[in-house]
Amino acid sequence: MIGQQLSVGGAHFAFTDRWGGVSAVPYEELNLGGAVGDDAEAVRTNRELAAKSLGLEADAVVWMNQVHGADAAVVDGPWEPGTDLPRVDCVDAIVTVRRGLALAVLTADCTPVLLADPVAGVVAAAHAGRPGMVAGIVPAAVRAMTGLGAEPHRIVARTGPAVCGRCYEVPDAMRAEVAAVEPAAYAETSWGTPSVDVTAGVHAQLERLGVHDRAQSPVCTRESDDHFSYRRDRTTGRLAGYVWLG
Repeated sequence: MIGQQLSVGGAHFAFTDRWGGVSAVPYEELNLGGAVGDDAEAVRTNRELAAKSLGLEADAVVWMNQVHGADAAVVDGPWEPGTDLPRVDCVDAIVTVRRGLALAVLTADCTPVLLADPVAGVVAAAHAGRPGMVAGIVPAAVRAMTGLGAEPHRIVARTGPAVCGRCYEVPDAMRAEVAAVEPAAYAETSWGTPSVDVTAGVHAQLERLGVHDRAQSPVCTRESDDHFSYRRDRTTGRLAGYVWLG
């Protein structure tokens, strides 16, 4: 269920895999996405199971309505509290200083970015797909954090399972457009065609912002049967990354 979990200075990071939930094919098992066609009751149960496994209450998790943009929001609780699937509308990064409130990001090939400054008591979760990485969602998240007292040199950054540069094939013109904004994202597939490495681009952006404590998951979602991949399966579930202050 929880493929990776770690703590740094009172900040907690976790990434799920696809197992341990109740969703049926093609969303089996731990689909956490509420807008992919899965049964809403199954998603609600999965979110409760995942939260419980992390020692969290399901209603203490903030979910975004992700749109591949570059907007970040500061939150102190779920949007629309009391609804079955609370969310923050139309943003791709959320930031909080509220301890015990977990921020969640949904992915199925995009790069989930979890950030924390344990000293300042600020955490953020960001959804970095190719469009969002190019638009600057990660810098937007860091700016929102620094506005709340975080310092880039203290920020701990962890990126989760995502499609790798060897598998994310794109047209040559698209690769050129992406690389013009972020050269580190320029890549080639394992079969020799143009590709984009979003995670490499994210880490390059973080480095320039002064965030040096970084680590990334070795998992490529397209290659891993234990993870959801939109590029591989099209109709599929969503993984989640969680970050919170203890």
